[in-house]
Amino acid sequence: MEQKKSSERLVFFTDAVVAIALTLLVLPLTDLVPELVAEHKPAVEAVTHNWSKIVSFVLSFVVIGRFWGVHHRIFEHVRSYSPALVRVNFCWLLTIALLPFPTELIGAYQSERFTVLFYLGTLLASSLCHTTMVTIIRRNPDIRGDAEPVSDEVFWNHALSSVVFALAVVVGFVKPPLGYYVLLLLLFPARIAFWLRARRADR
Repeated sequence: MEQKKSSERLVFFTDAVVAIALTLLVLPLTDLVPELVAEHKPAVEAVTHNWSKIVSFVLSFVVIGRFWGVHHRIFEHVRSYSPALVRVNFCWLLTIALLPFPTELIGAYQSERFTVLFYLGTLLASSLCHTTMVTIIRRNPDIRGDAEPVSDEVFWNHALSSVVFALAVVVGFVKPPLGYYVLLLLLFPARIAFWLRARRADR
């Protein structure tokens, strides 16, 4: 009988990569200090003249934190892992490790089309990885073990979130500044998924 592989090591490794990515987000801000000192400018200009970089840092910190929280909830349904799950998890880690790069571009170029598409495309890829992981877990009972199965509501929440990110990419291509505002639609997938579950229960 094949021995099941505990998911703990995979989760610990994932958490470490996410923590490093969060730390890297702040580096562009710390790099401002030597520049201010060299130009003999007051310290307050690190904030007053760099609002775009600060906003992009906060935004991506929140985004990565949200993605990590979602990943954590996904792995509450996991007791062991499969090669497919590991591969998709590493793809997800790639998107998280990459995110500080488009974040820094946002601070410098803000609403330029390439910057918007690079940033939103990275978020879309991360969301698609989540949806794929949920699908793998749903289809493989050996991964779940004695954990609670992934509900239809959770699956549709992830799937609809990916749709929102895809829509943001499309809008960002047509009208770059508006691409970011499409992300506000992420408030709705969970409610829609809940409505779909309630509708099924009434049938």
